[in-house]
Amino acid sequence: MSSLLKISVSLLFIFSSLTASGGDPYRISAGAGEAGAGYVCVMKSGFWSTFHNQALLTGTNSFTAGINYENRFGISELGTRTAGLIFPAGKAALAVIYSHFGYTDFRRDMTGLACGLKLSKKLSAGIQVDYFSERTSGEYDMHQSITCEAGLLISPNENTSIGIHVFNPVPNSLRKTFLPSSIRSGVGTYLNKSLFAGIEAEMFTGSKMILRAGFEYEAAKKLWLRGGFSTEYDSFSFGVGFLAKIVQIDLGFVTHDNLGVTSSVSLIFKIH
Repeated sequence: MSSLLKISVSLLFIFSSLTASGGDPYRISAGAGEAGAGYVCVMKSGFWSTFHNQALLTGTNSFTAGINYENRFGISELGTRTAGLIFPAGKAALAVIYSHFGYTDFRRDMTGLACGLKLSKKLSAGIQVDYFSERTSGEYDMHQSITCEAGLLISPNENTSIGIHVFNPVPNSLRKTFLPSSIRSGVGTYLNKSLFAGIEAEMFTGSKMILRAGFEYEAAKKLWLRGGFSTEYDSFSFGVGFLAKIVQIDLGFVTHDNLGVTSSVSLIFKIH
């Protein structure tokens, strides 16, 4: 009983700190590669990046599947498990994602259906419909919410890209359960064939702006090193990724100035 109380108190503390500082517990943080680069990914192509900006779906040219596990602060009850599929279709692509957070007495599940479309050589757009459900033990009700998110990708040239993404652009006056909204934008560029660098800004409902900076460096063939920084919690991040035949394996670590380190691992399978 005491252990359950400790877990409940920890959950309340972490959720309260997330809300107070601008973090959004409804926005999935999937992708160990993205985590390693400080989640500077709203403009960068990649499997998990497409779920941060659905316009990036148009950069996928093969059927791809991925799984991700995030272990927040080393507490198993705060773990997040995520799986996704991408189906390319010419100038368009479809995707589905499922994410599970929590443990027996508190869980949050999210399912999303996404579509991306290439509008022109330099412009792509995407949209995603999300379904959230929360369940708690005891006498509390289950909460359900439906919302959407959308993104744009602008490519002025082959090395530089600009990403814009909005989550939950639906007024809360039209729903029973509160959901925070956010807008996110960033620019990234390949400084050379091996080094990508980017910066982002993001704002959540009732919070200060969050700034992020990150990089990815191809240190050797099929081996990537990543690093980043976020003004949210003044956190640093780092990670590594490598490709073994059809499987890409990524590891990411994000620090918190008070609560410790969040680690994540991703497996991405490309089927041509």
